[in-house]
Amino acid sequence: MVKLKKKLRVLYRGRSHAAVRFRYGLIAFDVVTILFFIATSHIEHGLGLVGLSALVGVVIAVDLAARLWIDPDPWALLKRIYSIADVLVVLSLLLDPFLAGNLAFLRILRLLRLIHSYHLVRDLRRDSRFFSAHEDAVIAAINLFVFVFVTATAVLVFFIDSTSTPTPYIDALYFTVATLTTTGYGDVTLDTAVGKLFSVFIMAVGVALFVRLAQTLFHPQKVKHTCKDCGLMRHDLDAVHCKHCGSLVKIRTLGVE
Repeated sequence: MVKLKKKLRVLYRGRSHAAVRFRYGLIAFDVVTILFFIATSHIEHGLGLVGLSALVGVVIAVDLAARLWIDPDPWALLKRIYSIADVLVVLSLLLDPFLAGNLAFLRILRLLRLIHSYHLVRDLRRDSRFFSAHEDAVIAAINLFVFVFVTATAVLVFFIDSTSTPTPYIDALYFTVATLTTTGYGDVTLDTAVGKLFSVFIMAVGVALFVRLAQTLFHPQKVKHTCKDCGLMRHDLDAVHCKHCGSLVKIRTLGVE
């Protein structure tokens, strides 16, 4: 058991090529499962889909158990939002036959793990030039993506009558995006007082996330420049001194904006 624990710790936290490939494999699994959750959210779950869902749930549960086992403070890890999301996903998958289709779509919370994965960010910073150059934009885009799909799920569960439309989730997603962008076509609306307040929430939070994404795309919050003394690579646009060691940094700029 000690050898197994040591091997798992190397795979989850090591920097070898095998460890990096293993973690990228987990991320690929995450992406595939998310696509699977979206594609099957409103398909009638027969024996085949129920069995496949249970298998995915077992894999996620084993992954979560392994991360808890090798962590020096498993209770602290379990309290983190991506671990809670994993627990919810596992429950929704293993209890799939007993859940309504709308609630089953809460498995999209699995995407939260992608945002908060320290090892993924570390590996991408090291291995991907694109990610290291556009990290803020990528994270902002993922945050917006999660907000849209989780909000659409809430609209679907609490406000859309699935019996009144053949495409309830598409209607919920359509309403969410139309509200977020303040387009407001009016063909899909939430008529109750709670629904109207929820629409206000979508506009307020969603627009803020959208503006944040636009800012990172057109006006990055950080600039990449390696400090000669400590090696810190990301600094404020107008930085004169390194925040880590205080050394003078000479960042090339296009002039005062």
